Amino acid sequence: MRAVVYDRYGPPDVLRLETVPIPSPTAGQVLVKIAATSVNLSDWETLRGTPLYSRIGGLRTPARRILGSDIAGVVAAVGPSVTRFSPGDEVYGDNLALKGGFAEYAVAPASVLALKPPGLTFIEASTIPQSGVIAHQGTAGVTPGHRVLINGAGGGSGAFAIQLAKHLGAHVTGVDNAGKLGFMRSAGADEVLDYRRDDFTRRGPYDLILDLVAHRSVFAYRRALAPGGRYRCVGGSVSTLLRVLTVGSLAGLATGRRLGVLAVREGPAHFEPVARQCLAAELKIHVDRVFPLDEVPAALTRVGEGHALGKVVVSAP
Repeated sequence: MRAVVYDRYGPPDVLRLETVPIPSPTAGQVLVKIAATSVNLSDWETLRGTPLYSRIGGLRTPARRILGSDIAGVVAAVGPSVTRFSPGDEVYGDNLALKGGFAEYAVAPASVLALKPPGLTFIEASTIPQSGVIAHQGTAGVTPGHRVLINGAGGGSGAFAIQLAKHLGAHVTGVDNAGKLGFMRSAGADEVLDYRRDDFTRRGPYDLILDLVAHRSVFAYRRALAPGGRYRCVGGSVSTLLRVLTVGSLAGLATGRRLGVLAVREGPAHFEPVARQCLAAELKIHVDRVFPLDEVPAALTRVGEGHALGKVVVSAP
C-alpha cells in the first residue's frame, strides 16, 4: 500500500511517499481501507516533535511512522474477538494511539470506531472525532447570555466551537489571524478579533475562554474572566500548560475564577453526539480543502501555519 511516512521529527519535507506492507489487525483491532483522514494540529505537532508532549512514546524518533488519527473508511478485515464490525462496514473514529491515517489502509482498535452515519460523506465524518469532541467538551456548561471567547476560532475545533456556543445561546467572540476574520463571522461569531492587533485579555469580561492555542500569562487570562468565569485550554506550549495547571489554578481560586486544562475524553460516546448535531443541521461542517495522499506535506503545512479555514482533509484513492 502507499503511505506517507517519516523517521525523524522536522518540517514537512521529512515526509515521503512509500510503498509499505498492509498492516494486519490483531486481537480487538480492525483493518480500515482509508477513504479520508482529516488533519489536526496534533498531527503538525507530532510531525515537528514540538511541544515536547507530542513526543510521548518516542522522545528521539517518532513512535509511529505514519501520522493521521481522524479516519473514515471501510472495514477490510477484523482481528480476533471483534464482533461489533464486519468487512464492508463504513466506519469513522479518532485513532490517536496508533494513527496511520495518511495511508491506504490503517489498523485501529475497534473501541475507537463507530459506524458512519449514511447521511455523512467519508470526508465529512473524518472531520468530527477529534475537533468536534474538543469543541463539544470545551463549550459544555455554556448557558444563554454567556459571553464566550474562543482563541484559535478559525480552525477545525474553533469552527465547531463557535457554532456550539451560539447554539447554546452565547455571545461569541472569535480570535485568530486577520485572514480568518470573515470566516469566523460566517461560522456565527458575533465579534472577531485579529490577535496581532487586539489583545483579547484586555477585553471582556468573559464567562468562558476556550483557548486552542495557549501561550499567554495566566494572569492575563484571569483578568479577562468575569467573576465565576472559566478558562480552559487545549494544547499550547508546555510551559503555558504547566503554569495553567499550577499557578493558574491557585490564582483563579483566589478570585472566584477557574483556570485549567481541558482533559478531553475520547471515543464514540463523545463524538457520535456531535455527528448527530451535524446530521440535524445544528452544526455545519466547514471543509477548507481536500488534498490527495501524495500532498500530505502541503495539507499539514496549511494547518500548521494557520491558513486553514475549518478542516483540511486528505482523501485516499
